[in-house]
Amino acid sequence: MNELALNAAMDRYACGDARAFPELHRALHARLFAYLTRMCSSTTLAGDLTQETFLRLHRARSTFAPGGAVTPWAYAIARNVYLDHTRAQRHRSAERLPSDPGAEPPDTRGADGEAVAMASQTARAVERVLSSIPAAQREAFILLRYEGLSVQDAAAILGATPSAVKLRAFRAYEALRAEIEELQRGPEAGTGAQTGAEKRVKKRAATGAAAEPERSGRRGRAPGDVRGGADDG
Repeated sequence: MNELALNAAMDRYACGDARAFPELHRALHARLFAYLTRMCSSTTLAGDLTQETFLRLHRARSTFAPGGAVTPWAYAIARNVYLDHTRAQRHRSAERLPSDPGAEPPDTRGADGEAVAMASQTARAVERVLSSIPAAQREAFILLRYEGLSVQDAAAILGATPSAVKLRAFRAYEALRAEIEELQRGPEAGTGAQTGAEKRVKKRAATGAAAEPERSGRRGRAPGDVRGGADDG
C-alpha cells in the first residue's frame, strides 16, 4: 500500500470506519515489528510491543489529524511503547527474555561458509556497536538507515531538529564504520570486553563529529503525541 492510500485508510479509521483497521495492520505491522526488534534485540519482546503499539494506535485514532501522515505518527507511538517498557524494566539486568532464543546461528558449511561466517561476525559487530552507543544516536540511525524514513519524519518522531537527527545518525555511522574496519583487519578484532572501536565510540559521543548531508525523503507531519528529546547526541 502506498503512502497516500495508507493515509486515506487512517483518515477513515479515525472517523470510525473499523473496516480500515485490517488495511493499516497489513501495511504497518511488519515495519513496526522490524523497528521494535532492532530497538530491543528480541523478537519475542518486539511482538508484544507491536501488539501494544496497535492497541495504542486504536485508542488514539481520534487524535489523528485529518490529512496527516500516518507512518511517522505510528512510529512515534511505537517508540513511546518501547520507551515505556525500558523505563518499567530499567532495574532488570537481562536485556533478552529467557524464552527468546535469538537469531539462529548460520550454517557455515559449504563453499560459501567463510562468507556466511564473515557476514555473521559483521552482524554481531553491528549489534554490539548499536547497543554501546547512546540511545539517541541508535534511534536516529535505525530510523534513517533501517526504516528508510526521511530526516524530517525522524525528527518529528524523536522530537528533535533535523540537524540534530543527522548529527546523531552520523556519529552512529562513524562508530559502526570503525568497528567494521577493525573487524576486517584481523580475527582478533571485535573481541574482548571492550574493543578499540567501542572506546572510540565513547570518545566520539563526548566530542561530536560533523553531520552528513541531509537525505531526501517525504516530509511527514509531526505526530501530536511525540515526546520531545534533547537536540544533542
